[in-house]
Amino acid sequence: MFDIEAEIKKLPHRPGVYIMRNKNDEIIYVGKAISLKNRVTQYFRKTNKTQRIKNMVSLIDHFEYIVCDNEAEALILECNLIKENRPKFNVLLKDDKTYPYIRIGMKEEYPSIFITRKIQNDGAKYFGPYANPGAAREMLNFIKEKFQIRQCKTFKSNDRACLNYHIKKCLAPCMRYVSRDEYMVQINQIIMLLEGKTSKIIKELEEEMKQASEKLDFEKAANLRDRISAIERISAKQKVSNISENNIDVIGIYKNELSVCIEIFFVRGSKMIDREHYFYDDLKDMEQKEIISGFIKQYYIGKLELPNKIMIQEEIEDKELLEEWLSNSAKRKVEIKAPQKGEKLRFVEMAENNAKITLENKSKDKFEILNELKEILNLEKLPHKIETFDISNISGTHIVAGMCVAIDGVIKRNMTRRFRIKTVFGQDDPRCTEEVVTRRIKHSIENPKGGFGTLPDLILADGGITQIKAIKKALKVYELDKIIPVYGMVKDDKHSTRALVNENKKEYEISENLFFFITNLQNEVHNTAVEYHRKLREQAMTKSELDDIEGIGKAKRETLLKEFGTIEKIKSASIEELTKIKGITKDLADKIKNM
Repeated sequence: MFDIEAEIKKLPHRPGVYIMRNKNDEIIYVGKAISLKNRVTQYFRKTNKTQRIKNMVSLIDHFEYIVCDNEAEALILECNLIKENRPKFNVLLKDDKTYPYIRIGMKEEYPSIFITRKIQNDGAKYFGPYANPGAAREMLNFIKEKFQIRQCKTFKSNDRACLNYHIKKCLAPCMRYVSRDEYMVQINQIIMLLEGKTSKIIKELEEEMKQASEKLDFEKAANLRDRISAIERISAKQKVSNISENNIDVIGIYKNELSVCIEIFFVRGSKMIDREHYFYDDLKDMEQKEIISGFIKQYYIGKLELPNKIMIQEEIEDKELLEEWLSNSAKRKVEIKAPQKGEKLRFVEMAENNAKITLENKSKDKFEILNELKEILNLEKLPHKIETFDISNISGTHIVAGMCVAIDGVIKRNMTRRFRIKTVFGQDDPRCTEEVVTRRIKHSIENPKGGFGTLPDLILADGGITQIKAIKKALKVYELDKIIPVYGMVKDDKHSTRALVNENKKEYEISENLFFFITNLQNEVHNTAVEYHRKLREQAMTKSELDDIEGIGKAKRETLLKEFGTIEKIKSASIEELTKIKGITKDLADKIKNM
């Protein structure tokens, strides 16, 4: 057995990474330390801790550690372990989506340009990321429209030029109609465009247009004039700032009662070319600088294209260490700055304000729904966790139940649960509801760290007074009937929720927003129960009618169902149709027809 106190005494005063695990040996937290002994010991001291840390420590069953030569080495190991294992209590990027970049193949004789989501260390130039894929496509289409570059990925010499050459969208390098030097003039202009150096490119094009006019090449001059106008228009679309920095990322963060939003602005060539944001629902009690530090580690690990500077709202503890790590990755200096005044501070504040607006827009409806529930039902606190239950059966057979969970106004499908009724025989929905709720509450009472999680703040019964009373009866077993409020969802003639009701038949009218929220809950739990019932019914039908035939095993059964779809269609198939199925002999076909 792992003795935490004894193991803490063995910890060295050395830099390294510590790994916290739960009783199932799952990694729940990874951290780095200058002194493993000092850092790990802090978790188990009776000092003031945030609720998040208290929750994490309560789950620690054992820990391990890896000693490193220095803190920088520990940082890299920490980042890799977090990315690989995605521990519950670390700051994590919630979505693993990759954003598109525009790639220019600089090592090719005649460079191609296309969109990619995979950055490689291949000598190509990458521009982005574009948080909005549509913006990347718009820019690439603009380049293809206004510059005569090759549009084929697999470049090779041809017997004749393709259509793009004849419609003046390509200079046909495959036919050697253009030298590499002439072609690269366009590529360099495109690079300036993507870097935001529009003034420089326009100046070059104006000079080129002037020379074409002097040579009386009016068609070329007109094309260049149109290209200049187009570049001026697309440049005007980009958000221009007064910031003098050329290649920076700006990180803003905002927290409210329900969530955290991190917003990133990408500034290239003194212009904000794009932005993206991330939401976190479980970091509300973490310090802002701790969130930013954890985010930087996760966001920039493995990236080949790094900015020259990262602007943040306040100084973070491991700033120098992160700068060293990022600089080594970029093979040039990368700085992390928390500006105190001037244009840079205003830009960071703009990122923060946008994070606030983004989060408020996301949270507004959900907070209003929770607050409305709290007010109209006179609850003591916001119902952060709401659970609903529904029963499904046909004439009392294959009785099942579904459970649906919403946390902070969001339905959590990973917390959906399905039950087979064990103690009720026959059609009695209230008694089935009582059994299911009793089993559900028992899970959290006996194993609060298990899959059912914490107890709900509110239970909504998919039904009326009888279901409410059944749930109250189940709660009373654990003396929770006065603690967890229970209300029913009253339906109209169209089977949609029209109001909430308590056990005394008092109805509470609800707003349109709350109506949609409760209807979604109701549909979710109903579909869960019905789909589970259908699955069990189909399994029973399949087993009773096919599996009882000697000579038909799992493989033949699945082949038959795949071919015909249902048991009924298998039954109605002819002997000839059945024997066409691999493995089905005439003897087996006769047995199937007679089942």
